[in-house]
Amino acid sequence: MMTQAEFPTEGVALTHLLVISDLDRSRHFYRDIVGATVYREYGGTSCVLNFQGNWLLLVTGGGPTQDKPTVTFAPPENPDTVSHELTIRVPDCRAAYETLTARGAVFLTPPVNWGREIRCFFRDLENPRPIWYTSPERG
Repeated sequence: MMTQAEFPTEGVALTHLLVISDLDRSRHFYRDIVGATVYREYGGTSCVLNFQGNWLLLVTGGGPTQDKPTVTFAPPENPDTVSHELTIRVPDCRAAYETLTARGAVFLTPPVNWGREIRCFFRDLENPRPIWYTSPERG
């Protein structure tokens, strides 16, 4: 049995789960626009991707199961209400904006300079989705 001091241990990884309604559209967005790599797919209902050493799990909605008997997975209903976001820190926000826009990303605004950071938000093509936020260290 593992003790409290032994957790987390080597081999533990964090995966960000996104509930989606259209697997093909979401896979296209994260693979072809954002630049993630597909690691594995499961039965047409989920896709595991790796983005810069981070795991993303795209799953279609579904009801309770034996291991989550009171929980239902559902995609967000309102694209303008956000309960979470993914932050991508980039060295040059303006360059990332240009690259992702050319690939088909739809931003809410061009990059905005806040003094200590420049940032911009863009939506997943799967609508409704939470807003992604890019925040540079410089640029």
